[in-house]
Amino acid sequence: MIPAAVREDLLVELVDDFGAPVGEATVLEAHTAPGLLHRAFSVHLLDSDGRLLLQQRAAVKTRFPLRWANACCGHPAPGQSVVDAAGVRLVEELGLSGIDLTEVGVYAYRADDPATGRVEYEHDHVLLGIVDSDELRPRPDPAEVAALRWVASTELWAELASSPSAYAPWLPGVTRLALP
Repeated sequence: MIPAAVREDLLVELVDDFGAPVGEATVLEAHTAPGLLHRAFSVHLLDSDGRLLLQQRAAVKTRFPLRWANACCGHPAPGQSVVDAAGVRLVEELGLSGIDLTEVGVYAYRADDPATGRVEYEHDHVLLGIVDSDELRPRPDPAEVAALRWVASTELWAELASSPSAYAPWLPGVTRLALP
């Protein structure tokens, strides 16, 4: 696992409005207001019962701590494939490997975090993995994940409508792409 302070110094790929690479910046630079548009990914894991695995982001996260989000998020290094980067983050955050991921679309968004003052401004590649929840054995890193839970999509949409501030701001957009 990469310590949070070191993770802030890693490079992300800056992109234009169409997702074409235009440069590089550190994670910290990309997430400092007003934010720099950069490539990211969000992984949704779906089981045979149609439930999604959600993670509650750890309290030490620099953006949207303790909010519920999709199974895993991150940034590929400049030139790295999003699927390869997502496979690495699944191991780092959840202790899961060998999950086949399919890209289902891109969700572009910008969100200010009032709790930390940081900004998410992302060209977010949404990846979907179909898993067997009975055989999945996540081992979440407590520095990354506070809690995990499986949720039916109907329940998730109801919770997002009633308590949006409990969820990461990108979750509705990436979920619409993962579950059309």
